[in-house]
Amino acid sequence: MRKLLATIAATMMLLTTALSASLPDGAWELYRQKFVTPEGRVIDDANGGISHSESQGYGLLLACLAGDRSSFASIFAFTRTELLIRDDGLAAWRWDPKASPHVTDINNASDGDLLIAEALACAGARWAMPAYTAAARQIARSLAKVALLKRGGETWLMPGAVGFSEKDRPDGPVVNPSYWVFEALPALAQLTGDQSWMQVQASGLKLLDTLARAKMLAPDWVSIKDTPRPADGFPPQFGYNAIRIPLYLMRAGLADKARMEPFRKAWAGGTAVIDVKTGNPVEPLPDAGYRILAAAMACALDKTPIPAELKTFQPTAYYPSTLHLLSLSMLRERYPQCM
Repeated sequence: MRKLLATIAATMMLLTTALSASLPDGAWELYRQKFVTPEGRVIDDANGGISHSESQGYGLLLACLAGDRSSFASIFAFTRTELLIRDDGLAAWRWDPKASPHVTDINNASDGDLLIAEALACAGARWAMPAYTAAARQIARSLAKVALLKRGGETWLMPGAVGFSEKDRPDGPVVNPSYWVFEALPALAQLTGDQSWMQVQASGLKLLDTLARAKMLAPDWVSIKDTPRPADGFPPQFGYNAIRIPLYLMRAGLADKARMEPFRKAWAGGTAVIDVKTGNPVEPLPDAGYRILAAAMACALDKTPIPAELKTFQPTAYYPSTLHLLSLSMLRERYPQCM
């Protein structure tokens, strides 16, 4: 119990300090100018110019990190009116400017909902805005009803309300390990008083540790029906989803050396999408926003300084640019000696 309370207390301190720590000078402005429209839509420019609950959540979180109250308000206004339209209070995950209606898939994505809730909690704490805190609490409660699966004495985070359960798939339940936004979970537990969120944290860490002991990188999609394995119908890859996992662990202060070792070993020859069955690289990831993930692990585990070219930010595509800023924020707060 003491350990649990300490974890929650540390996370709430992060909401008011680390999550409010400044980004590198000018970095948020560069990001905002390229990816955030005046009405608050955060654009995934490498994915047909769509927006989604993930992009809106990341935009909100980065705006809070940057202390940009005006941009936060506009991003949340778009999110609230265009995506938070489901009957259960969660966000529809996909919004396409070329489609009519713009929402082309009403299903939620649990990582997007977690990011939105975390960002709202950050903003509520930073700017003393009870309305943001209340909105974060409501999303957390709604997500708990829709996406938390009690199974075998454990609590799992389902990727969405539908499509991934035992009823939906022969290999179900299927989860996505990168949807565990670990830094958000203690905050949601504190906001709601629901310790299921700490059980979700435990299940996510146990899954990663189980895969590590089996000498397997976490695939993007995992069947937990029996022994964890790559889910059917998806490439068995440590891919664009899963590459966020080391960052989320580091941001949450959960970068245990044994837990991180499979990721570091996989990227010893450079950041890449990895085939989890063979361990071989499938596609190199040369963008600075991807390379900083490996550099941050080397910093966290071995105190290796971050290469100079990765310390500055220039936007490229939405996703690596987002990971770059989240990494820089984390490094400045948790590992300033590496910068």
